[in-house]
Amino acid sequence: MSVNGDAWARTWPAPAKLNLMLHVIGRRDDGYHRLQTLFRLIDLCDDLRFEPRRDGRIRLARGAPGVAEDDDLCVRAAHALRQATGCKRGVDIHLHKHIPMQGGLGGGSSDAATVLVALDHLWGTRVGTTGLQRLGLALGADVPVFVAGYNAFAEGVGEVLTPVDLPPEDYLVVRPPAAVATAAVFQAPDLTRSTPPTTISRVLAGEGGNDCTGVVTRLYPVIGEVLAWLAGFGEPRLSGTGACVFMPCTRQQAERLLASLPHGCEGWFVHGLDVSPLRALVAAGTT
Repeated sequence: MSVNGDAWARTWPAPAKLNLMLHVIGRRDDGYHRLQTLFRLIDLCDDLRFEPRRDGRIRLARGAPGVAEDDDLCVRAAHALRQATGCKRGVDIHLHKHIPMQGGLGGGSSDAATVLVALDHLWGTRVGTTGLQRLGLALGADVPVFVAGYNAFAEGVGEVLTPVDLPPEDYLVVRPPAAVATAAVFQAPDLTRSTPPTTISRVLAGEGGNDCTGVVTRLYPVIGEVLAWLAGFGEPRLSGTGACVFMPCTRQQAERLLASLPHGCEGWFVHGLDVSPLRALVAAGTT
């Protein structure tokens, strides 16, 4: 199936997410943790472009700084889709990063999801959402929610998704000067692993926190310092395993705080989304 040049010329978005809550409710025999979390998509996005190749190669023309091409999730996602479908086409991938790396905002997983969704369209493989979610899960537990493209309550290792309607909300997101190693957080002996399971209705009523916060602030004290600073203005939380922290706020409040961030921090004022711009792009038709 051919796709016209306009579709290849498009920029494909990869939105970030916030974990509005994150509970660790157990550990499986294979070592993976059983989680409950509420994903909220936000309008901070990476951008990807794709160029067809005639030689069948998959090449990262521009990628995330410091990440080897063979390890890059975008390249791995493209290979996974091709292997699953028998497609022989090649592609150059251009990734423009805006989402901070190792920040708990899901940038790498979202990039991989965008590669899967975009190339499924551009290559004409037509695997579809469910199939792409299965491929994505092998790349990372957060990839399926970005393929789905909606806010969701997630269970299992993060792949069992229930769509959730969330009210409009704006957020201040702050990145402290730290790069969190997620594996170290989940391997920490003092990580809470027995939080009682909750329900969507309880979470939407305001129940729930982030079970990783204690470990993260012990391993990375600067994150605790930024959380304490923000606590003077609202109710900040850690997203995922961090390093980013966030809190609901107005644009006016965010502008004041962005002008007085602690040394070494960077920040963004973002809008919560109902639907991923990636899914909106596909739904609108790109052929």
